[in-house]
Amino acid sequence: MKTIRIRKFTVLCFALILTLPWLFYVVAHFLVTSTFTFRIDDTQLEQIEAAVSMIEENVDMWTVPSWQEQLREQVEGSQLDVSIWSGAGQLVFHTGTERERAFLRTEQLSILEEGEVLGRVVISQTDSRTMQIIAAFVGLLTAFMLVGVLLRKYILKPLESMSKGSRQIAEGDLDIQLPTSPIAEISEVHEGFNVMVRGLKDSFQKQMELEDERRFMIAALAHDLRTPLFALRGYLDGLESGIADTEEKRARYLAVCKEKSAQLDQLVEELFAFSKSEYHDEKLNKKELDFNQLLQRVINSVVLQAQNKSISFDLSHLEEACFVKGDAHLLERALNNLLDNAVRYSPMYGKIVVTCEKDNDNLIFKIQDTGEGFTSEDLARVFEPLYRGEASRNRATGGTGLGLAIARRILRQHGGDLVAANHESGGAIITGWLPLNN
Repeated sequence: MKTIRIRKFTVLCFALILTLPWLFYVVAHFLVTSTFTFRIDDTQLEQIEAAVSMIEENVDMWTVPSWQEQLREQVEGSQLDVSIWSGAGQLVFHTGTERERAFLRTEQLSILEEGEVLGRVVISQTDSRTMQIIAAFVGLLTAFMLVGVLLRKYILKPLESMSKGSRQIAEGDLDIQLPTSPIAEISEVHEGFNVMVRGLKDSFQKQMELEDERRFMIAALAHDLRTPLFALRGYLDGLESGIADTEEKRARYLAVCKEKSAQLDQLVEELFAFSKSEYHDEKLNKKELDFNQLLQRVINSVVLQAQNKSISFDLSHLEEACFVKGDAHLLERALNNLLDNAVRYSPMYGKIVVTCEKDNDNLIFKIQDTGEGFTSEDLARVFEPLYRGEASRNRATGGTGLGLAIARRILRQHGGDLVAANHESGGAIITGWLPLNN
């Protein structure tokens, strides 16, 4: 919709108020006089003088039909009505043009001869001034009505709707429809109002999503804490009640208690790391570092776990001199989570392939294992906090469900990202990238 500034709209309204009465005045004058001239012209004056002269010079011919017809022809087409009255007050002649309507200006002449009144002549001329004034007043009222309608439609109604909409928003109702307006200022406020409503809708939607995620995390966390706590309590009760009556049983019970306490410690640590990773504006201690060296340190930290399952590492696809700027501690944690996850889900005698290469301004790395890979549901939710596939819910793999979520957040803090997929030859493959110059 084409818009107009409110200042211009106001000027146009004033112009309408001034112009429309004048237009009505001119039209009324034309309808009455059939001319746009606002004064008696010379031709009309000549017609009046000729008619008066003919009447005065032919007093004895007033009652002659041929003379009357001649007079009628002379005044025909003019804006004049002519009536002749005898000295006795009888109507002798009348033009018969039916001009005895309203708004006539009349002039009376008496015909005298030696002091005696021979007759009286009445010349009526249309007077349009009264009709013009009435027409101008009607035009003024019409102009005010039109301006009022325009003000109501384009200014007052949109403002009333916005006022009503603001009250609806205050009550929590965001499904509002606001009328448009060609007034630029109203249109700008209307657009700003719509942007605010869309922002509130997005905010409420995100709030609902966060609330759903919070509820899910609380439920999952309660489940994850309950499982080791339940086992820990059971074994401690067994020790206390003397069920473990041999040294071997007591050692086994103590080992299980230590394992469950270690799981609880790991879960709490992962939750703390996850909560810290939520602060994207946290200042990173960025330094230039060799990504390959960082990767090697992480592999060294999980190599013992891999050896217990006879898992080998393939590092033949690492590109030399891969330097990035980042927080070494956070990136090491992210890589540790990824490699720990790969070792955990790889079978006995499996293999983990790690690649690293440069692609334009990015450093791309991939971690591929020889496990069962992700299901379609896992791929859609693998980076959700505390999510684990159903096959691993019993914690046979020992995961917390936070490792991949933490790793992804850390990479995004560094301007990169992380995606998961299944390799065509089998197994899961995690692909991440980091900007080389950030």
